[in-house]
Amino acid sequence: MLGIENIWLFIISGFLLNMMPGPDSLLIAGRAASQGFKAGSAAALGIGSGTLIHVFAAAFGLSAIMATSATAFTVVKMLGGLYLIYMAVTMLAGSMKNTNEHRANLPPQPAKTSLMKIYSQGFVTNVFNPKVAIFFLAFVPQFISDTSENKALAFIVLGLIFNLNGMIWCHFIAWASSLISHKLSVSDSAQKWLTRLSASLFGFFGIKLLMSTQD
Repeated sequence: MLGIENIWLFIISGFLLNMMPGPDSLLIAGRAASQGFKAGSAAALGIGSGTLIHVFAAAFGLSAIMATSATAFTVVKMLGGLYLIYMAVTMLAGSMKNTNEHRANLPPQPAKTSLMKIYSQGFVTNVFNPKVAIFFLAFVPQFISDTSENKALAFIVLGLIFNLNGMIWCHFIAWASSLISHKLSVSDSAQKWLTRLSASLFGFFGIKLLMSTQD
């Protein structure tokens, strides 16, 4: 159908690729652990929306511009990397604020981020990662026959399947992270250090993205 080949191999490969850790899964796990499953789900849906942008862009050739243009690639990776670093700094600042309130004998006020903002964070972290665009250009065409009469439609179908697989895995991460956090009843001190660890990882992924190349 549509010239799609080895569909089950594509599905299995998609699941395995979605399971690889990165800033997307870190965001989902962090939000779910701190604010529950709904927050993790909001992050996952934002990431899924960003993935759809990459799928349609790649299907209609827009991502090819990013893959071949050094300027376009650099602009997108700068935006994505700087945003991840901004998130890291924001999380660290929030952690320090809670620590100062505790030292001043004030009850710590954990910042509850709105679900819409969490959704936006997931969307931005995904859509401004040029490596995702290049991944779709490199991975998906392997499962489309050269004789396909509508390669763009076949690409979109495969992209939607990949995204559905991703949403299943991402929501599993959200559920598991929320459940583990609830059962452990993480203390304020442990939560502070978990936040700082997450912030450090976001900073690492941001710097890694800034240093990335098109290869």
